[in-house]
Amino acid sequence: MTTDRPAFAPHEALAAELLPHATEGDDGSHDIAHLQRVWNNAAAIQASEGGDSAILAASVLLHDCVTVEKNDPLRPQASRLAARKASDVLAVLDWPADRIAAVAHAIEAHSFSAGIAPETLEARILQDADRLDAIGMIGVARCFYVAGRLGSALYDPADPAAEARPLADARFALDHFDNKLFKLADGFQTATGARLAATRQQRLRRFYDEFLDEI
Repeated sequence: MTTDRPAFAPHEALAAELLPHATEGDDGSHDIAHLQRVWNNAAAIQASEGGDSAILAASVLLHDCVTVEKNDPLRPQASRLAARKASDVLAVLDWPADRIAAVAHAIEAHSFSAGIAPETLEARILQDADRLDAIGMIGVARCFYVAGRLGSALYDPADPAAEARPLADARFALDHFDNKLFKLADGFQTATGARLAATRQQRLRRFYDEFLDEI
């Protein structure tokens, strides 16, 4: 599917200001393409659920502005570090303190590993939009991409579905489905996000089942 809609519309000017600060390193699972997908998800949810579109756009653009690898001990702190950097960036752009705080909270609360409850509509939408990018076919691609970066095997040939061993997603990419990905669809914060997640969850489950069938 193609579209003529500009990236990050209708916030192209804000994107131009924030994108130079938005990503670090060479992580293809948290790159500008990821930000564009998350914004498309967020805009689709916001169209039904409401919320402040500019706060949401800034939150999307800066939610991964600090990169911490999945196997880094600081991983649970990544969203807090990103919120701190985002606050500094927006302060330089003369954003009001209350709007900076709203963006910072949304960024802090978006992370699965941080365990922070989203308290605003924009935070709930960002969490849903980001988690939509972790399930479905995009989620499959990102899962195996990250596993490759970390040097993990595709699966345990002796027990692919972990029927008689503990899950070990640091060693086997397929274990990440049961360890995390299948759990994400139950935690969506908005009705629109949950509806979109249900479709992607079906795709995720179908891939997993067909993968097991092929091996």
